Amino acid sequence: MSPYVLVARRPQNPLGWWIYLPVFLLAALLMAWMIAGAGASLAQLIDGLPWIGDFLARMLPPNFSYIGANLIGPTLQTIQIALLGTLLAVVLAIPLSFLAAHNLSPSPVVYHFSRQVLNVGRGINEIILALIFVAAVGLGPFAGVLALTVHGAGMLGKFFAEAIEEVDRGPIEAMESAGCSTSRIILFAILPQVLPAWLGVALYRLEANIRVSTILGMVGAGGIGFELMTTMKLFEYENTAACVLVILALVFAADLISARLRKLVR
Repeated sequence: MSPYVLVARRPQNPLGWWIYLPVFLLAALLMAWMIAGAGASLAQLIDGLPWIGDFLARMLPPNFSYIGANLIGPTLQTIQIALLGTLLAVVLAIPLSFLAAHNLSPSPVVYHFSRQVLNVGRGINEIILALIFVAAVGLGPFAGVLALTVHGAGMLGKFFAEAIEEVDRGPIEAMESAGCSTSRIILFAILPQVLPAWLGVALYRLEANIRVSTILGMVGAGGIGFELMTTMKLFEYENTAACVLVILALVFAADLISARLRKLVR
């Protein structure tokens, strides 16, 4: 038997268990503050359950004939909005990400300015952006594309910049010592390291854009969301249920395809 024995003891708290009491009280006060500010009420929710049941009952059975006659075009338009919005967001995010990465930005002023541009882009909700662009370019899918582009560029630019900041400096220093140009360093030392992460984030963004684009139509930005809002305003709840089913199928398909593509990227 070994003469050395490892003994593990639980660390002793000299102040006792009551030292955690202020933490629990603070957590309880914070929870009460959040509930009061949000107006959360379990009784109100229970009172509203019959109205939810009544609304769902009006949607049954769904009008499946409405899908083939009215929803194929808007569904394809929703996919087009999401794809184009994601593509344009990537195009804008790539140059901004190099300026917003502290290890590649030409100066602190450019770095902080680029960071704030990205913050503004992703800080404004897509629906608010869609309302702004609807006022600028009119009703239709183009306003939705612009909203997804601006918000997506802000989000993707941040993640792209963080991926650039985490690259291995070894290949970069080797190419710098060999006298390579900045463009060659970016092309052969940085992009191979960040491209898998970029593709993964871009696919996540595409998946999110498909979900968001179904909502943008509710504010006049085209797609199946516009049909959803129209059927609700006309109290055609069976057609509303058909729209909801198509949206769910679109989201599930986008999630499945995105997961397969991310697996291929890895």
